[in-house]
Amino acid sequence: MKRYKLFLRYLCVFIMFSLFINSNTSYAGSFYDLSFKSIDGNNVNLSEFEDKVVFIVNTASFCGFTNQFKGIQEISERYESRGLVVIGFPSNDFGQEANSPNEVKKICTLNYDVNFLMADISSVTGNKAHPLFNFLKLNLGERSVPKWNFYKYIIGRDGVPINWFSSITKPTNKKIITSIELALAQ
Repeated sequence: MKRYKLFLRYLCVFIMFSLFINSNTSYAGSFYDLSFKSIDGNNVNLSEFEDKVVFIVNTASFCGFTNQFKGIQEISERYESRGLVVIGFPSNDFGQEANSPNEVKKICTLNYDVNFLMADISSVTGNKAHPLFNFLKLNLGERSVPKWNFYKYIIGRDGVPINWFSSITKPTNKKIITSIELALAQ
């Protein structure tokens, strides 16, 4: 019986250690080394956006925050000419995304007139998170990991993450606008 308990104790420690190691995998390279697949199936290298400010949002088509697409589109239109790039990252990590990229695209364009860049459906949390979200976690800390849809991230012209905002902060919130304008001014 003692050996069995000892075995279970070591097994538990091994499992916890394995989970810790896997949950803390991160991306240590540059923002500009990363790429993603667009909603249209094209490969997009973030190096295309050097000297731009990038506003990233993890999105979902059937979320209570989905109406934030309007504000995100407004930000895109207002600041695009000054060097802002907006990228939406649809994700089903929270069970509220459409089943296919075509369906996501249809919902975004028909319901919200979205014309900013959208990624293919991607994971933003856990072991399968897109490397971009591991990069954000590494640079902005554990608290920046999306706990729901519509987390927002601002990346400076130098490819360094500046700030993040949770789902409840609307895209047109003064704090976000101020962060974007300060980043654009540099």
